[in-house]
Amino acid sequence: MKKHRIAAFVFLFIAMTLFLTASFAPAQQSGPTETKGLTTVKTTAIDMASEIEGMQGRQLRMRVLVLDPGGAIAIHKQLDRPEVIYVLQGSITEYQNGDVILRNSGDTWTAGKEITHAVRNTGTGTATIVVTDIFKAQ
Repeated sequence: MKKHRIAAFVFLFIAMTLFLTASFAPAQQSGPTETKGLTTVKTTAIDMASEIEGMQGRQLRMRVLVLDPGGAIAIHKQLDRPEVIYVLQGSITEYQNGDVILRNSGDTWTAGKEITHAVRNTGTGTATIVVTDIFKAQ
């Protein structure tokens, strides 16, 4: 009889632990799969071949992007296109390698070759971000 109670207690403990871990674990999502509500306000670029030897076919590019409320940049890899991002106005949610990160006005971060990410404006107003990348011209 005592063995059955111990086994029942162990089973209940494991079940509760699994339930609580699943219930309170940080949200992990892959992010939006469609780009929508995005406007490129300004783009400027410089040809890197004339600036740095070995950079043929590459540009240093800066874009000012505006995301409407609910707007999104679809999930994509940064392979061969590193970037630096700055939130100029508003707040956005970034989905990066399975993590969900809130980015607010004034935040900046990088995304290199190991990064797969997407962005969604989950706020009520427009969000403006500045994205600078080393882009391979097609």
